[in-house]
Amino acid sequence: MSNLTSIPLTTITGTPATLADYSGKVLMIVNVASKCGLTPQYTGLEALYQQFKDRGFTILGFPANDFAGQEPGSDVEIATFCSTEYPVSFPLFSKIHVTGPEVHDLYAELTSDIPEHVIGGNLRDTLDGYAEKNGLPPTAPFPSVLWNFEKFIVDKKGIPVARFAPDVTPDDPKVIAAIEQALAA
Repeated sequence: MSNLTSIPLTTITGTPATLADYSGKVLMIVNVASKCGLTPQYTGLEALYQQFKDRGFTILGFPANDFAGQEPGSDVEIATFCSTEYPVSFPLFSKIHVTGPEVHDLYAELTSDIPEHVIGGNLRDTLDGYAEKNGLPPTAPFPSVLWNFEKFIVDKKGIPVARFAPDVTPDDPKVIAAIEQALAA
């Protein structure tokens, strides 16, 4: 069993939780942000959740403000945003750090278990250009999370099995294949 299942978490409403609460399910763990160019992925994530939830799949959203201040709100503000602007029904958790010196144990473990993306486009180059133009630091090297909306697939036993770059959309055939494979195992 992976160390992931015992890491303390907090839901967006303040309830203590762990991944053990989702034992036997295939999970997609994704760091989310409400003011990012990739925020419209919430729509695709919700569609993916609806497509597979009855087969033992769930998405867990972890808001993070680690990238260009794109998730500045409180948990209450984030929950409101996610219920009105992009109505999502999958579980959301309290805001955490997914990179840097204060990285949450969940993301430290995920990035250690899968240190690089399975697939991804040229987002790193685009982000580094944006950072340079706006006086921001460049992206962190692997194994760090690249940006908002990076996706990790965790199997029914709590083992990370796939990692997708932020610019890989939830409906990408490789994401669907990874979910289907984990569900079939």
